[in-house]
Amino acid sequence: MQGTVDGFSYGLVTPLVAYLMASLGGALGLRCTTRSMLVTHSRRPAWLALGSAAIGSGIWTMHFVAMMGFTVKQAPIHYDKPTTFASLGVAIVMVGIGIFIVGYKGARGTALFTGGTITGLGIASMHYLGMAGMRLNGKLEYNTLTVAASVVIAMAVATAALWAAGQVRGFMWSVGASLVMGLAVSGMHYTGMAAMSVHLHGTSAPTAGDSPAALLWPMLVGPLAFLVLAGVVVMFDPLMVMGKPQWTPVEQKPGVPAHPTVHHPAHRPRPIRGARQSSRTPQNR
Repeated sequence: MQGTVDGFSYGLVTPLVAYLMASLGGALGLRCTTRSMLVTHSRRPAWLALGSAAIGSGIWTMHFVAMMGFTVKQAPIHYDKPTTFASLGVAIVMVGIGIFIVGYKGARGTALFTGGTITGLGIASMHYLGMAGMRLNGKLEYNTLTVAASVVIAMAVATAALWAAGQVRGFMWSVGASLVMGLAVSGMHYTGMAAMSVHLHGTSAPTAGDSPAALLWPMLVGPLAFLVLAGVVVMFDPLMVMGKPQWTPVEQKPGVPAHPTVHHPAHRPRPIRGARQSSRTPQNR
C-alpha cells in the first residue's frame, strides 16, 4: 500500500524557514572561509573549522526544519536519535574537508572542483542519512534518476558558493554566496524528497502519535544555539564584516624577500689637483 505523503503540511512556512536556516549557516561558514584567507597559516585552521561547523549545522537544521512539514497520513513518524545526530557529524566532517581544500589551495581549478564536489556530497550524505533515521510502519523507496539529480544539484551549487567565498570581495558578496548555498541545500533536499515514495507494510487506519515538530524541536536546540554563537563571533570581528585584509609591509609578508639595506658611504671632498701636502713634501735645501 502506498502511503499518502505530504511534504508541506504547514504550507510555505517550513520551506521558507528551512531556506533561511541554510542561508544563515552558509553566511557564517563562508565568511569564516573568507576570513581564513586573510590571516596567517597558524590561525587559518581555527577559522576553517568554525566555518565547517557553521555550514554543517545550517545544513542539518535546514533539513529537519523542512522535515517538520513532512507527514505520512497513514503512519506516525519517529526518528532514531543516534542516526539523526550521526548525520550532523557527517555533514560537518565532509563539508569541512571541502572547505579546508579551498581554504588552503584556493578557490580555483582542481582545488575548487574537488572542494565543491566533496561539499556537495556532504550535503547529499547528510540528507539521505537523516532520512535513514526516520522510523515508520513502512519502507522508503527512491527513484534513482531523481536521487542522482539531487546530488548533482548539491555539488554544482556548492562549488559555485565556494568560488564566491574565495573571491574575498566584501560582506555583501558573501551574503550572495550564502544565498546560493541555501539554494543548494534546499534544492537538493526537495529534489531528494520528490524522489521518495513510502510503501506501507499494512493497511491499518491512521494512527495517532507525536507530530514531527514535537519530536524534532528538542534536537534542534543545540545546532541553533551554535549558529547564534557563530553569529556573535562574526559580529565582533570587524575584519570579518568588512572583508578587507590588514595592511602589511612588503618586507614582512611571508614568501617575499626583504629589500637589502644599502649603506651609502659618507661624502668626502675630492682632493684639489696641484695642491701640496706640506706635511709630507720634503723641503728643498
